[in-house]
Amino acid sequence: MKKVGNHKSFSKIFFSLAFVLVTSLSAFAQDAAKGKEIFNTNCAACHKLDGKATGPALRDVAAKYDKEWLLNWIKNSGELIKSGDAQAVKVFEENNKVPMPAFPQLSDEDIDNILAYTSEQAPAAPAAVPGAPVAATGDVAADDSGVSNNIILGVLSLVMLMLVVMLFLVNNMLTKIASAKGLEVEQKDRSLMNVFRAYAKNQFLVLVSAILLLLVSAYFAYGWMMQIGVDQGYEPVQPIHYSHRIHAGENGIDCKYCHSAARVGKHSNIPSLNVCMNCHKNISEVAETTATEEYSKAFYDGEIAKLYDAVGWDKSLQKYTGKTKPVKWVRIHNLPDHVYFNHSQHVTVAGVECQTCHGPVEEMEIMKQHAPLTMGWCINCHRETNVKVEDNAYYKKIHEELSKKYGVSQLTAAQMGGLECGKCHY
Repeated sequence: MKKVGNHKSFSKIFFSLAFVLVTSLSAFAQDAAKGKEIFNTNCAACHKLDGKATGPALRDVAAKYDKEWLLNWIKNSGELIKSGDAQAVKVFEENNKVPMPAFPQLSDEDIDNILAYTSEQAPAAPAAVPGAPVAATGDVAADDSGVSNNIILGVLSLVMLMLVVMLFLVNNMLTKIASAKGLEVEQKDRSLMNVFRAYAKNQFLVLVSAILLLLVSAYFAYGWMMQIGVDQGYEPVQPIHYSHRIHAGENGIDCKYCHSAARVGKHSNIPSLNVCMNCHKNISEVAETTATEEYSKAFYDGEIAKLYDAVGWDKSLQKYTGKTKPVKWVRIHNLPDHVYFNHSQHVTVAGVECQTCHGPVEEMEIMKQHAPLTMGWCINCHRETNVKVEDNAYYKKIHEELSKKYGVSQLTAAQMGGLECGKCHY
């Protein structure tokens, strides 16, 4: 009986331990998830799990260093270095002597959660499935249009040929039937010269044809002349692919962060590559969710590598090599030399949104010229756009005087002199 009781007691203890173990594992999983959140908030700006950034890679960092040391290092690395800790000094020197910010606000539990997250196994790369379609890299777009245009044209050509043959056969058959019944088919003179003579005798047809010819010629001549210098839809390929969809759209970067000169100058500047490196020192690859059917993750990562090559940035050493390469950007918007357009006047003074002229740039994968940028297009904008006079004493005074003159409550740019030739041509 005692043995049975002991067995029951042992079983209870075993199941209790199993329950505690399962509970601990689930708690560990929850901690790892919380640790990811804390990592993204405090650590992700300088660290990656599987690649060197400003700081070293943190995958399995808990297995490399003592836990107590990690707690002290994360909370205040500067104090640890000043104390002469050999390991702290070594880590500091291995990472280009870049000081790590102190995180005294993180509790021991928070740090344990971060270490639990960094201790998770790296996800395995998805294996390629034989016969599965390969995502395009952006250099060559996938052709998923279905039936080829050449096949459609071939079928249409065959149908036309069959119709011509059928008409020829029907004509021969009717001729043979007429001959069999003894009917004489009248042969008319259908030479080109005879048709022209008949046409020339009809003065009404000649007059109508002449008028029609002049109108059609004038229409096509006007259309051809008006397209000179108009590059609407121009979408050149740049030496380094830059996605406005990702930067201005998904990440919400203000246009004037990169094109800062638009606030104060005539021209909107092409950003220096150093502006790009403000972010891309730590962003050497894109997220998986950034990729599209047309542009893969590997393609975007390759374009970031081109940026590093151009500025001379060594990703592994996290420093500049001094070997730079110029990037020959292709200009998209180019007004004629006789046109004066001041960006600051429109952006800062008038408060015109960039999208007004450049279109929905936050949706454009490749930047293109959205508007025709013709004189007529600019004039229409001046006629339709009301002047903003709020918090502007100069415009307020002019607005009051001109409002009385024109008898309106809102003045357009045209009513304030926006149609004068000298505004844009001087």
